[in-house]
Amino acid sequence: MRLVVQRVDEAFTTLDGVVENRIARGLLIFVAVEDNDTFEKVHKMALKVLKLRIFNDVSSKMNYSVQDIKGELLIISQFTLLADCLRGNRPSFLRSGEPIHAKKIYNEFVNYTYNETKLIKSGQFGSNIKVHSVNSGPATFIIDM
Repeated sequence: MRLVVQRVDEAFTTLDGVVENRIARGLLIFVAVEDNDTFEKVHKMALKVLKLRIFNDVSSKMNYSVQDIKGELLIISQFTLLADCLRGNRPSFLRSGEPIHAKKIYNEFVNYTYNETKLIKSGQFGSNIKVHSVNSGPATFIIDM
């Protein structure tokens, strides 16, 4: 499982030009699932993201988590994060999880995170959406487990 976590001032998704999900200050999280990912791994990753201290305190030091600031989360499935681009010119997606397993793991990540903090929105798994964001910092973090 790989996550790309961006600290944002706002983010939203559109599908066919219509805004589907919108968050204010918080985290935009892109999720890539591998076939060996388990619910246990999902829970660890979700807690890591929720407790990650990447928001500034009054001294401009990254000292607060998204939960501390009562920030929102927008969670998006993105299998391309696991692309292997080392050989040739066409990325290989062999590391990306099979769609049925990946959807189950992605949904568990969304549901587990929702149970920890109700301030989340998520993209529709497998849909071709547009993601719009205002990255704060910019501050982007990659979490692998």
